[in-house]
Amino acid sequence: MEPHTTSSQLGLLALWSQGDWVTRFVALLLLVMSLASWIVILIKALDIVKYKGLSHRTETFWHSESFEAGLRELGPHAGNPFVELAHAGREATAHHRNAQTQLHDTLDISDWVIRTLRNSIDDSTARFQNGLAILASVGSTAPFVGLFGTVWGIYHALMGISTEGMATIDKVAGPIGESLIMTALGLAVAIPAVLGYNALVRGNKSILTRLNRFAHDLHSYFVTGARVGTGTVRSTS
Repeated sequence: MEPHTTSSQLGLLALWSQGDWVTRFVALLLLVMSLASWIVILIKALDIVKYKGLSHRTETFWHSESFEAGLRELGPHAGNPFVELAHAGREATAHHRNAQTQLHDTLDISDWVIRTLRNSIDDSTARFQNGLAILASVGSTAPFVGLFGTVWGIYHALMGISTEGMATIDKVAGPIGESLIMTALGLAVAIPAVLGYNALVRGNKSILTRLNRFAHDLHSYFVTGARVGTGTVRSTS
């Protein structure tokens, strides 16, 4: 057999041209899984970079002349977890003070603000985790999808041998090559998804740490009128 003939039977184009509908379906499925995982990785990575940039503005917030000026220093309000946290704390404080004759009498303002800030952080956490389930699913299932393609390729090769009645290399090289390529494709899809998932989880934890630290300072500000570690009392208006 000529070398170029063997190499042509082991390429990706040969995988598509020689494979049956099952092989093509598995290849398309792996392609879709790969595209989905890379889209999630890129979008969430850009979000983490954006949120880290916004987190650096919290120090500027505390050096502002007023609460409203501090909100402007925190950056754009749309989708900004730090702005949402500050708004939630202010609204909780105002609501508690305006509802002293209601059920809130049984709740200390500190507990009320803590609950509100925690709910805001929980909402931000859920938003940060959007899409991570896709990466986890791709990372855990792609190797098995590739393995299924491998098993089917071997089965396809054995069926070809039984049909031809003789096991020559030119009859089995293509189907065996399909099976090996499917295994490689499954791993090539799963590995970036797993690495991306781990990196995004670490990035989200970093943002949540800064968000919790900001919430702690906000809690002290709304309850005592001053940020933790400072002696300056500010007005919440």
